[in-house]
Amino acid sequence: MKDLPDEIKMVYIIALVVMMLFVGFIIFVVLIYNRKQLLYLKEKQLQESEYQNQILQKELERQKSVKNERERISHDMHDDLGAGISALKLQAEFLKQRAEDEDLKNDIDELLKTSEEMNISMREMLWSLNSGNDTLGSFIDYSKIYAQNFLKKTKIQLSIEEENVISETTITTEQRRNLFLCLKEALNNAYKHSQSNQLKLSFVQKDKEFMMKISDNGIGIDHEKPEGNGLRNMKRRMQEQNGYCEVTTENGTHLFFRIDL
Repeated sequence: MKDLPDEIKMVYIIALVVMMLFVGFIIFVVLIYNRKQLLYLKEKQLQESEYQNQILQKELERQKSVKNERERISHDMHDDLGAGISALKLQAEFLKQRAEDEDLKNDIDELLKTSEEMNISMREMLWSLNSGNDTLGSFIDYSKIYAQNFLKKTKIQLSIEEENVISETTITTEQRRNLFLCLKEALNNAYKHSQSNQLKLSFVQKDKEFMMKISDNGIGIDHEKPEGNGLRNMKRRMQEQNGYCEVTTENGTHLFFRIDL
């Protein structure tokens, strides 16, 4: 460079400056473009977030509407059907006191039995509809009362245990309802078919899992026979709730149900 004329030196310097300015301009353009892209992406994310919030808000409003409708139906059933069934029972008991024919008395007894079954079914339906019962504590308490009442007139001795259950843990209405229907089916099967004299009902919670186990000391299940409708229904109910149902028959029948909370 020292041997070059001043004009050529000036040309090199100008060329170098121009190149530096050009590179700087390119970097500036890239930075501006990246900034605009970043702003665009943030704007898209904000729009998507607002859209998702709108969807969530609509879903929450829908769930609130469904909840209010369920509670309205529950109250109407309690007020109308409950009062009607009670009046029917009172009339039947009054007629029984006045009846002299034994066949008529037997018919009235059947009527009283049917009205009591209707009353129990209505209470179960009201419990299912009430969103205030959507907790593990409510489900377990109701299940224990049902099992005790169902088995109290049988030879089957009931034992109940709970492990690590947090009563306030939320459970969906559908999970609660299907678990309870599985419990009813299992108790009915044990009473009709197991020939057992002991039944153990267990409730266990492990983090985000809830398990219910129903075990008897009866004759078990004959695996050579086709699977019955009751067992198929229980498995189907658990599958619909993304849960699990397993049956083992070592020293009795053991039904295991699991759902994710």
